[in-house]
Amino acid sequence: MPGCGVSASVFIRRVAAALCLLAAASAAAQGFDHEHRAWTALLAKHVVVIDGGRASQVRYAGFRQDRAQLKGYLDALSAVPAEEFSGWTKPQQIAFLVNAYNAFTVEKVLTRYPDLKSIRDFGRVLGNPFRDRFFRLLGREFSLDAIEHDTLRRPGAYDEPRVHFAVNCASIGCPMLREEAYVAGRLDAQLEEQARRFLSDRSRNRYDPATGTLEVSRIFDWFKEDWTSGYRGFDGKAAPIRSREEYFARYAPLLAETASGQQVIREHKAALRFLEYDWTLNDAKP
Repeated sequence: MPGCGVSASVFIRRVAAALCLLAAASAAAQGFDHEHRAWTALLAKHVVVIDGGRASQVRYAGFRQDRAQLKGYLDALSAVPAEEFSGWTKPQQIAFLVNAYNAFTVEKVLTRYPDLKSIRDFGRVLGNPFRDRFFRLLGREFSLDAIEHDTLRRPGAYDEPRVHFAVNCASIGCPMLREEAYVAGRLDAQLEEQARRFLSDRSRNRYDPATGTLEVSRIFDWFKEDWTSGYRGFDGKAAPIRSREEYFARYAPLLAETASGQQVIREHKAALRFLEYDWTLNDAKP
C-alpha cells in the first residue's frame, strides 16, 4: 500500500523505476551474453538454409521488421569495452568478432534495402561498406575490414583461417550465413561444419576431372597467406598446414566425386583455378 501522503500513481512510478534499476544491475552483474541468444533468435527466424545445408539465403525483409531486436543486439556488442574483451578466452573473442561482423553487415544492408542488388552498390572506394567506420566496437569507431583483417586475421592473434567460412559479406559468393550464432563452447565444431559446407558446395568449389583442375573460391586466392602460415588446428596441436594444396587434401572427398579425382587432390597434383566471385545480394525473395 502507498504510504501516507504518497498517491497511488507516484508509488507505481517509484516501484517501476526501482524495478528498472534492479534489472539494469542484474544485467550488469551477469555481463555480456556469450551465448549470443538474441542473435541466434534472429538468425533462426530469418536465415533460410538451402542446397542441402551447403548455402543459405537471408530474409532481409524480415530483419527489417525486427530491426529493433537487431539494434538491441548491436547495442550490446558496442557496449563491451576493450578491457573486458581482452580478458575473455580466445574462442569467446572469435565468436564475438564473427557475430559482430555478420550482424553489422546485416544492419548495413538494411540501411539501403530493398534498393540494392549487391553490397557493392554502396561503393567500392567512396562509401565502401567494408571500410566505412559505421559502428562502434571495443570503445572506438570500427569497420567490417577492421574486424576481419585488423583483428581476426592479425598474425599471431588467432591464426584461424576457418573464420573465412564464418564471416558473411551478404553475397552469394560468400560462405553461407550460419543459422545460429557462434559460441565459444562449440566454436571448433561450428567452424569445421562451415568449412565442410562451403567446400562441398559445387557452385563454389569443385574438381574438374576433364582438365585435372581444382576450381575453388577466390577466397583462397585473396587470402592465400592464411593457408600457408602453418595452421595447426583449433587447439594448436595438429600437424601444420603449409599450403592450400595441403588443406584441400584433407577434404578431397568433399571436392571430388570420384576416387581417382580425390587421389589427385590428395597428391597435390590438381592445378588451381579461382572462380569468379558472385557479389549478388544473398536475399531470400518471398
